[in-house]
Amino acid sequence: MRKPRDFDAALKTLTEKTKALKENKRKQLGDLIVATGADAIDIETLAGALIAAVQSTETAQKQTWKKAGAEFFRKAKAAQSADASQPESTQASDSLFAPSRSGAGKN
Repeated sequence: MRKPRDFDAALKTLTEKTKALKENKRKQLGDLIVATGADAIDIETLAGALIAAVQSTETAQKQTWKKAGAEFFRKAKAAQSADASQPESTQASDSLFAPSRSGAGKN
């Protein structure tokens, strides 16, 4: 006879993983705000700009934003590659926008 499956334990594990993934997403969004310099503007202006971007139906404008965002990440990746060529003691301890190496459920 097979051992019954512990659905409660599996559900708890999935809930913890979901919580960790959501927290990681929040952290990455915060890192993005700081990296782009958006933390220098007041929170109401930032919220208004994000709402306008979400509600925008202008395809051309969204493509312009997408190109600017892609260029931002290319520059960040190039800077990260340049940092990787430096000795470890001079590298930043936390790489920007890199997935967590510790795993989703280990926090």
